[in-house]
Amino acid sequence: DPSLSLEHNAALNEIVLRGLGDLHLHTLLELISDRNNLEVKTAAPSIAYRETITKPAEGHCRHKKQTGGAGQFGEAYLRIEPLPRGAGFEFVNKVVGGAIPYQYIPAVETGVRQVIDAGATYGYPMQDIRVTVYDDKHHPVDSKEIAFVQAGKKAFTEAVANAAPILMEPVVDVTVTVPSRCAAGVTGDLSSMRGMVSGTEALNDNRIVVSGQVPLKEMQGYHSRLKSLTGGDGSFTMDFSLYAELPADV
Repeated sequence: DPSLSLEHNAALNEIVLRGLGDLHLHTLLELISDRNNLEVKTAAPSIAYRETITKPAEGHCRHKKQTGGAGQFGEAYLRIEPLPRGAGFEFVNKVVGGAIPYQYIPAVETGVRQVIDAGATYGYPMQDIRVTVYDDKHHPVDSKEIAFVQAGKKAFTEAVANAAPILMEPVVDVTVTVPSRCAAGVTGDLSSMRGMVSGTEALNDNRIVVSGQVPLKEMQGYHSRLKSLTGGDGSFTMDFSLYAELPADV
């Protein structure tokens, strides 16, 4: 069936099945149950939120651990700042004068990346951040890579807490094709979904195309809404556009 697709979303640890609509997916699940005697548990796909920061900040951590034998010591000073949307993640080394042996700098970056992947505030991956390590301290005996991993991790978490972190949501470009008589209802519905209508285009067959941007979360279950608005005589497509700040009330 070329209109079905199955994919594994590693970031969200989900297997996602995509089809033409609720009826299409429901029919397939019944086939799986009847032919293979399998019960499949389903839910709406999770939304891939992201975390970022909105202002510069600094963080510092001295990781010191003493056990019966050799101890652990590592100290890191970090400066973070927001990057433009979609820029990703940058790590910059500005430690000068050999404050610590060079091999410990990647350990600091490893600690930072652990928080980038797991999230510092809400538990979602982070993006659009530049992290600069500008000073470190070490101990000639007790310093180890694991100590600088922990120091980088804790210093970055502290910096994020001081950098006004926010949650971002994916926004999609939506194109809805409906009969002309349904255009007003569709545009009003998109607006009620926190969407922004960017334009309309009349077609030759008394149909109209409505274009806009809508948060992906609001588009879950839209197939059923559109069917209700148009009596089953409407279709839509959507493609990822960008990440935008999630309103606090949402």
